[in-house]
Amino acid sequence: MRSQKYEAVIFDLDGTLLNTLEDLRDSVNYGLAQYGMPQRSLEEIRHFVGNGVQRLIELAVPSGTELQLQEKIFESFRSYYKVHCNDKTRLYPGIEELLAELKRRGFLMAIVSNKLQEGVDALWEQYFKEFLQTAIGAREGIRKKPAPDTVTEALRILNIPGQRAVYVGDSEVDIATARNSEMDCITVTWGFRTRKEQKQAGAAVFVDKPAEIIPLLYL
Repeated sequence: MRSQKYEAVIFDLDGTLLNTLEDLRDSVNYGLAQYGMPQRSLEEIRHFVGNGVQRLIELAVPSGTELQLQEKIFESFRSYYKVHCNDKTRLYPGIEELLAELKRRGFLMAIVSNKLQEGVDALWEQYFKEFLQTAIGAREGIRKKPAPDTVTEALRILNIPGQRAVYVGDSEVDIATARNSEMDCITVTWGFRTRKEQKQAGAAVFVDKPAEIIPLLYL
């Protein structure tokens, strides 16, 4: 039997495990509508996500919008998304089977996300608590990705050194996070970025289906 190359897998959330795009779009558009601002399309939101929800709002509002108004829109978004974060969100095909198989094989797993911790917690409760040991989102006192802080915290909780873990994500933020964490990276092609964008960001190892991750975890 092949020996394990890694003991743990660190997953991004949005665009990797869950397709959250429609709920994010609806919540952004709710916030914008409260202040008479134009709505954003699904494709626009796809390109805006990845650097946290405050940055998402900054990109979604019209250019030149005052910071104070951005904050009000952010709070409208936040209150709406807290209630509606799971209206249309779904696991990508094959993810549940992947997580169950990794658990069966004894791998430790964690989520690191730039989504607000309250949103991560709600989705963790719905989809992941059976499989993963921890889920870390954006909160006070810890820098967001691509800084390595959330990954470092996840590894601390798992009690695993970085060289014995692999990072799995879909965006340029994830690729940079893995690099800044000095970890190997597996890039999934079913998420929010094109393969061309991923290659331009430095991705080297790609998977087109969740099951393809498993062989990469062994020597």
